Amino acid sequence: MSETLEKFLNRVAESAEQSTLVKMTLSKPAQKHDDLRNIYVKPVLIKEKRLFAFTYHYERRDEVKNYDAAQMLDILQAMLPERFLNAVLFTVSEDVTLLVSSKGKATIQTKKVQECREQNLDHDKQKNRLINPANPWWYQLGLTTREGKITADMQHKFKQIYKYAEIVESLIKPMKFDGTVHIADMGAGKGYLTFALYELLTQRLNLDVDIKGVEIRSDLVLKINEIINSNHLKGLEFVESSIEAYHPEKLDVLIALHACNTATDDAIASGIKAGAKLIVCAPCCHKQIRQEMERSGKVNAIIQYGIFLERQAVMITDTIRALILEYFGYKTQVMEFIEMEHTPKNVLLVGQKTSKKPDKAKILQQINELKAQYGIKKHYLETILDFNC
Repeated sequence: MSETLEKFLNRVAESAEQSTLVKMTLSKPAQKHDDLRNIYVKPVLIKEKRLFAFTYHYERRDEVKNYDAAQMLDILQAMLPERFLNAVLFTVSEDVTLLVSSKGKATIQTKKVQECREQNLDHDKQKNRLINPANPWWYQLGLTTREGKITADMQHKFKQIYKYAEIVESLIKPMKFDGTVHIADMGAGKGYLTFALYELLTQRLNLDVDIKGVEIRSDLVLKINEIINSNHLKGLEFVESSIEAYHPEKLDVLIALHACNTATDDAIASGIKAGAKLIVCAPCCHKQIRQEMERSGKVNAIIQYGIFLERQAVMITDTIRALILEYFGYKTQVMEFIEMEHTPKNVLLVGQKTSKKPDKAKILQQINELKAQYGIKKHYLETILDFNC
């Protein structure tokens, strides 16, 4: 280390120790084609601990990481002048600029400042976003441009994803987990909601996760795993499997959004059998119960019309699912997932495991009354759980 660089680092260490460091920038990459364009550093207060937030500005994304003073100095020593030739330290009383020439000669310029400066220990506002479209995987998934702007034709999809993230955050945030949170996203498809879940839990809630996106289409699994690996997303993986065939050994949270027809039941059964603390489903294509209702011949004035029959089948199917979840000790609720203008598949069925003992006799009576009223012999979820009403 040159004497000049050592002097600059000592000045940084002194300002960090005396709490006079306002901000710092590293710029002018040593290699013109370096994807990392600059670094912005500012002090932050996290859980009563003073740290330093590094915002890494890459060509197509930003990353924020927090370090203590010793780690900050180690990073600066590694970055200067190997990655960056310029660095500016802004303190409450002066600017200290480090300049390294193309030949490796380092100089320091110091300038006293007249204005009154204060430290701002607030978090970077960008970190508080549920989903950051600037993250590179959103471009790779086809939702944004290279600059992190949501494309016009994906605005509705992003709104749906964001609403999903809001709901899941409200459900998971109060929960307590012992170490790694094990999650299965059944029927993960193109991965939009799986990546939103990963980003929410790791970057906003700071949880250690093991998320498996379960998808039967091998081409999608291959493509999504390539995106995961290229972004070094630890704790996220897609696996090739049907929902019915996937049986996780450990499961805390089960997600199944728009799993078609009885695939939703396969997912719910998997969550119940694994003892998942939280089950979140957005069912669709409720064919099984509709077919049972049509075969029974018990058609009243409301459901003799096709569209009403379909809607009634949806409500009965999901009501019985909710009741079966309650039978197995889950507190259930049904909520709107997203406004109807964005998708007709807008019902979210949520089951949260509780220690309260359910009134099983009452629940069985409610299920049997519904089945009798509409001529339903068996709900598919009953069959796969070996559940006899």
